[in-house]
Amino acid sequence: MSLTGTADATLAPRRYDLDVVGERLTRFFIALVVFLGGFVIEEPAPYELLLLVCMVLFIALGMRLSQVALALAGLFALFNFGGVLSMLQMPEYKEAPLYLAVSAFLGLSSVFFVAVVEKDASRLSLIFKAYIAAAVITAFLGVVGYFDLFPGSRVFTLYDRAKGAFQDPNVFGPFLILPTLYLVHQLVYGSWRSKPTSSFLLFILFAALFLSFSRAAWGLTVLSGAVFYTILILAERSPLQRMRLVMIAIMGLAALTVALLIALQFEVIGDMFEQRARAVQDYDGGAYGRFARHAIGFEWALTNPFGIGPLEFGLTLGADPHNIWVKSLMAYGWLGFFSYLAITIFTLAAPFRLLFRDRPWQIYLQCAYATFVGHIIIAYVIDIDHWRHVYLIIGLIWGCVALEFRHNRAKSGSGQISA
Repeated sequence: MSLTGTADATLAPRRYDLDVVGERLTRFFIALVVFLGGFVIEEPAPYELLLLVCMVLFIALGMRLSQVALALAGLFALFNFGGVLSMLQMPEYKEAPLYLAVSAFLGLSSVFFVAVVEKDASRLSLIFKAYIAAAVITAFLGVVGYFDLFPGSRVFTLYDRAKGAFQDPNVFGPFLILPTLYLVHQLVYGSWRSKPTSSFLLFILFAALFLSFSRAAWGLTVLSGAVFYTILILAERSPLQRMRLVMIAIMGLAALTVALLIALQFEVIGDMFEQRARAVQDYDGGAYGRFARHAIGFEWALTNPFGIGPLEFGLTLGADPHNIWVKSLMAYGWLGFFSYLAITIFTLAAPFRLLFRDRPWQIYLQCAYATFVGHIIIAYVIDIDHWRHVYLIIGLIWGCVALEFRHNRAKSGSGQISA
């Protein structure tokens, strides 16, 4: 045997070991980044810092962007360029540069997750497991804080509302929706051995969602849950299985109703629920209330095509728009508005047919898609442009679209016709 052959034989196992170690480290850091997304008490949070490191390292190590990822990057670039043009309309930039830097970073995070998912579909399972772990822990902290179960636990509440390891209950609650949908799927389709665990984790998440007393989170739970369960029913080909899903839904709603009635027997919970359940709060109405600000924002957009500058709307009227479309027009101008609209339309339209195709990533796409639909609907009454988990969800959806493109190319190359 030649020396070259001996050397190759000796080095081959080492090269293989390095590849295995590299992939394990990659998966570890992906999971850690997603997990840290559930703990944003101060900014910048550990999530941003580690994600930035990962993006730089992954790119340095040769991470490639597909056409799908580049298309998303282009749309976010236009969105943020609209923000720069809007900032130039301001006499003083104030906090606008930092605000736009965060926007650009979050857009890049979506692109990053597209590339992460497209590289290896099995990473979706890893991402969801890390997300569920973070959601359950931060939800548990919110519940513990609400009931003040140990000294100092009230730090996980705000205005007598559970907020977990977040700054705001209105972000904390919506963060819990994606893992909630996945656990519902596990409860319906999982093995009998896994059902007790799924039920217990769902109980924690539902308790935290309720105790956040966030109308956005409550509405999101109903909207995303309805969309998700409709997708599950339509994806089923067996009429018997569809009927089974309907019966499970009826029993689940009955159980939630009973749990709600029991919770409302506690005076402190009942009073807060009565206050928060009102369709229109004091700050929604009035000359400069939430809905009046929507009308003002759309009116100002007609005469300010470049916007009025990031954060200026809130400084002028005393409160933010609480509407993603008004926010886009005021902080990012018409260019930002139409860019965000394009991102939204593609995120809703491109994966729609894929929701009903039997793929290894189907359930992850279904969960992310239903969650995104709910977020877009509630975005009419709340700002979501800096919610970290929304950008993760967009990345997951576009990543699944990229996986489908790759799947079809592979089939075409082998002479098969794609489904």
